[in-house]
Amino acid sequence: MNMLAAAIAVGLGALGASIGNGLIVKSTVSGIARQPELRGTLQTTMFIGVALVEALPIIAVVIAFMAM
Repeated sequence: MNMLAAAIAVGLGALGASIGNGLIVKSTVSGIARQPELRGTLQTTMFIGVALVEALPIIAVVIAFMAM
């Protein structure tokens, strides 16, 4: 049962991160299309957001290892 809980935790963490990354990149591309002169600022903010979202699956893996 612990293995199933670990697999679900990692799977949902990856699913949430992929949805979050998709929304972040979509919004960044939309912003760059509207205001191309803000490309550098928007990309910097996007990379920070993606890095924060990518912390979620890492935390999920740690919790999965703790559950096992």
